[in-house]
Amino acid sequence: MHAWESIQKAVDTIEEKLAEEINIHGLAADCALSPFYFQRLFARLTGKTVNEYIKLRRLAKAADELAATGRRILDIAVDCGFAGHGSLTRAFKEAFGLTPEQYRAEPVRLDQFHKPELLLHYVMVDEGVPLITDSIVLEITRRTLAAPETSVGRTCRMSTSHVPMGPDTGVNPAGQLIEEFKSQRLGIPGLADGGYDLGVAYPGDAPEGFFTYFTGALLAEGAEIPAGLASFTLPAGEYVVCRFEAETLDELVGSALGKATHYLYDTWLRRHGLGTAAFCGEKTFADIAENPVLELWVQALPAAEAYVTGTPV
Repeated sequence: MHAWESIQKAVDTIEEKLAEEINIHGLAADCALSPFYFQRLFARLTGKTVNEYIKLRRLAKAADELAATGRRILDIAVDCGFAGHGSLTRAFKEAFGLTPEQYRAEPVRLDQFHKPELLLHYVMVDEGVPLITDSIVLEITRRTLAAPETSVGRTCRMSTSHVPMGPDTGVNPAGQLIEEFKSQRLGIPGLADGGYDLGVAYPGDAPEGFFTYFTGALLAEGAEIPAGLASFTLPAGEYVVCRFEAETLDELVGSALGKATHYLYDTWLRRHGLGTAAFCGEKTFADIAENPVLELWVQALPAAEAYVTGTPV
């Protein structure tokens, strides 16, 4: 068994026992590792200590319960492995900057720490060959965009210290922008019938230490850009496309998006000696609720010529 497989076994065990007391020595024994070596290897492969990882996964589960149910916060706290209402509130406020009551009253998009699938760091697939994991199916192909495609929508500036779907927790500004755009989408003239929605992180005119995030929808060919809206154009050319699917929409735009992005940039492109142009396009389609599929579009370049050689901001 590879070292990463042992830690994946521990990650899976933790997920099953979030409501229980989890003993590090027991996890190490299950992996046939000494507690010292187990903790060092766990931190190296997940980016978190064992105790910190457990807390963050409990918080992610609690956040999901708060958003999806009307259960008492005390009951959610206990079922997620916290000592009580106060214990959950302190941890939730520290991680996300708001209390469980505030989050339930005014739901916002959160950056949560998702359960990792460590095989995505070590397994390579050929173009056109699906990679199947416990939670997502992804496939990488090359496609040609014959003509530029323009989308219209809204933008915001985000700090480069904020890495969407990264290791940190908090309110997700890009997610908030997406929700705001969705509420305006139906009133925008000139959108393409059956088109896609687009999310893009790119430098734009943002000052040093920031980047621009765009969210919008495909404009019909020949239509004018409506006043007051921003635009982004995917240039014609050759693209590497990572298409992935998940069981639910929430998983698709949350954990699956993070895992697919890191696999594309940090594993697939890097091992092919490639980087990308200064943007990554995220395409979602009209039937996404019934068919949770998303595509990442990047223009791959030799690493020496690329703007980005690792996971994008």
